[in-house]
Amino acid sequence: MVWKPNVTVAAVLERDGKFLLVEEETADGIRYNQPAGHLECGESLRDAVIRETLEEAAYAFAPQYLVGIYNWRREDKDVTYLRFAFGGMITGHDAARPLDAGILSARWLTLDEIRVLEPKHRSPLILRCIDDWLAGKRYPLDLLTHYA
Repeated sequence: MVWKPNVTVAAVLERDGKFLLVEEETADGIRYNQPAGHLECGESLRDAVIRETLEEAAYAFAPQYLVGIYNWRREDKDVTYLRFAFGGMITGHDAARPLDAGILSARWLTLDEIRVLEPKHRSPLILRCIDDWLAGKRYPLDLLTHYA
């Protein structure tokens, strides 16, 4: 049997000192995460984060840089995630757009509010990605190559 990680993407978005998180229903109860999700077959990482941000938060997103690449093993579920986190610009919002199944809301929260919610974070990567963003980590998108 060949082991493979789950490849995911996430958008780290800050506006006026607040970060965009989604509140979602999961098997573990209500949890918070950045707009994020799994890479689909044939999809580029850039296209995946654009799609996930629109589907989960109803925001149009233009990725401008990579914030980081994260390898996280969730032992209790026997799953490994390889997350590509992106930063960039919001280019629009469709408040009438229905959000993905399971997404309860998209919320702009301060860092203090996010820290208070830490026991309900979907993963430890949420704060790590924000910390990397605040530390100024920005890597060019040309690090990523997609062969179609």
